[in-house]
Amino acid sequence: MHTVEVKKTRKVKKTTKRKESDHGSEVVITEMEQTNEFNDKGGEYTKAMSKDWHTTHFCCWQCDESLTGQRYVLRDDHPYCIKCYENVFANTCESCNKIIGIDSKDLSYKDKHWHEACFLCNKCRISLVDKQFGSKADRIYCGNCYDMQFASRCDGCGEIFRAGGLRRQRKTVGDLSYKDKHWHEACFLCNKCRISLVDKQFGSKADRIYCGNCYDMQFASRCDGCGEIFRADTLASVQTVGNDRIKKARDNNEEIAVLSMFLPMQSRQEENNQFRCALGYACKLGNAREATPGTKKMEYKTRQWHEKCFCCCVCKTPIGTKSFIPREQEIYCAGCYEEKYATRCVKCNKIITSGGVTYKNEPWHRECFTCTHCSTSLAGQRFTSRDDKPYCADCFGELFAKRCTACTKPITGIGGTRFISFEDRHWHNDCFICALCKTSLVGRGFITDGADIICPECAKQKLI
Repeated sequence: MHTVEVKKTRKVKKTTKRKESDHGSEVVITEMEQTNEFNDKGGEYTKAMSKDWHTTHFCCWQCDESLTGQRYVLRDDHPYCIKCYENVFANTCESCNKIIGIDSKDLSYKDKHWHEACFLCNKCRISLVDKQFGSKADRIYCGNCYDMQFASRCDGCGEIFRAGGLRRQRKTVGDLSYKDKHWHEACFLCNKCRISLVDKQFGSKADRIYCGNCYDMQFASRCDGCGEIFRADTLASVQTVGNDRIKKARDNNEEIAVLSMFLPMQSRQEENNQFRCALGYACKLGNAREATPGTKKMEYKTRQWHEKCFCCCVCKTPIGTKSFIPREQEIYCAGCYEEKYATRCVKCNKIITSGGVTYKNEPWHRECFTCTHCSTSLAGQRFTSRDDKPYCADCFGELFAKRCTACTKPITGIGGTRFISFEDRHWHNDCFICALCKTSLVGRGFITDGADIICPECAKQKLI
């Protein structure tokens, strides 16, 4: 039988736990003094981590230095000497850029770390330990400095939303924001009537907010028909009327036509689906043929109407999806516009819809623009007039033209024809010849011989 001689020395074990902010693991810092035991073979062993170790085997996981009698840090069940742990795992202070050792308190915020003594306001340098603070552009500030430099101000009362009391403040008076503006709940009021706008619809104009009624009274558009405003709470949809809905008139000297441009059913349906919401309020609308609550707003250029007010100014019939014609700030249906303004033929007084002609700034149907005497169409033909009445060339010549003394045919002047007159007689240029020798007398002297005209040479011969 063997006997075991055990010699024990004083053993002191000091353990501290702290949480690693970057890994979320528990780090055990164990401080040990000398711990030696002797067995019957004269060997030594160390008791640590609830295990027995040969003294030469209880070493730093990183550098293999013996940890017997030394302080060490346990991480992931592996022991490290203080130096290796700080070199490998310790955080660097954001302020002084030095390692935060295991004997220092490590304060962290958003993956940044500070020594306790370095956790200071970037502006006034007071300690922020156990105090509320704000962060801006990776820098930290005490509540007062943050408020003075960065805190939002209430657009109602002008006071700042203090970081120190912000969380409590939101519970009691609220921090309401709209388009980068902020209000206390008690300050979120209509700029006109001062009623609270909390949980209510409101409108904004020139950086000011208004309740629905006040916004409508001051800024809402009015119907060009009845003059009433378009109230946001009764408006169902807005339809913009395009130029393709306008019935146009065309006049280019010889042709006068009123064109009807009715939309096909598919185009109307697509256009009616293009609704936008008034005052920015949310509004969804389905097929235009389905019944929708509220009032529909019709828009054309800069003008607006209630759907029921978008009517012909003459017959008062609603325009709806039909074509219309704007004239001098009035809206006309096609029928009333044509009746009142459409171009009419001078002869029959009926509306010219296509194929018209203009003569002396007066419009005619092609079929109405005829010779006054023979009724032959003059469209595209040469013609002249007498007493403001049109005649074809033949009729005008027969009725009104001078007649050639030689050939008795009318002298019309068509084609630039020249003629010669003497006393009460007239000749075509080609017919103004000597009655004896047939020589042209145009530009020469001549002698009358009764009803005839003769050249001077023939006159001499006749006298001999």
